[in-house]
Amino acid sequence: MANLTGMYNPEAEAQQDFAPIPSGEYPAQIVESDMKPTKNNNGQYLELTYAVIDGEFKGRKVWVRLNLDNPNAQAVEIANRQFKSIQESAGVLNPTQSEQLHYKPHMIRVELIPAGTSQRNGGVTAKDSNEIRGWKKLDDGIPFDTSAPAAAPARQNAAPWGKQAA
Repeated sequence: MANLTGMYNPEAEAQQDFAPIPSGEYPAQIVESDMKPTKNNNGQYLELTYAVIDGEFKGRKVWVRLNLDNPNAQAVEIANRQFKSIQESAGVLNPTQSEQLHYKPHMIRVELIPAGTSQRNGGVTAKDSNEIRGWKKLDDGIPFDTSAPAAAPARQNAAPWGKQAA
């Protein structure tokens, strides 16, 4: 038997569910970032950790990996387009450190990827997961366009995450 007196905080919140969140648009911000080596050590990717900042899934985390240094030119091209979308959405156009993108709220479009689904790299998912497929400014009322995001003027009478105010 273990004496737990004074060993834990009885007011702590219970651990959140790790199940993927449903497909949809979420206000979020980058809370962590790191360059990591690829699986076969022939390049590296920028991993960004997003936290949802409002709504039913507030506090839930979603990740994106950007293959910015990879022998596959197409993977690098896709990563650069995605990174440009993130920069524009976060309002940080020429970051020199990934931390400059932290805590800059913007919208992300998350897709639920069911288990058994074929992935772009040829693998198949073993369990349900999420993938971030789009980014836009919080005040951008234009639908997501992951290939060439455009900044739109702020809408009048809009709530911070792009929904019409009541």
